[in-house]
Amino acid sequence: MIIIRLDRMMADRKISLNDLAERVGMTNVNLSNLKTGKMKGIRFETLDAICKVLECQPGDLMEYTED
Repeated sequence: MIIIRLDRMMADRKISLNDLAERVGMTNVNLSNLKTGKMKGIRFETLDAICKVLECQPGDLMEYTED
């Protein structure tokens, strides 16, 4: 299972959901769905944009754990 750690990165960077959504070019709803793990997938260009804004690596946003 992949666990999304976006909330942790946002807290570390002191950035709000609304601000991140605006800077990445996503809707608040879609970003919230990603943050809560309700999305089934993410496009690489979206992941790239999030990593640029948060100045992090994809591995900082996701964690793998066995079911």
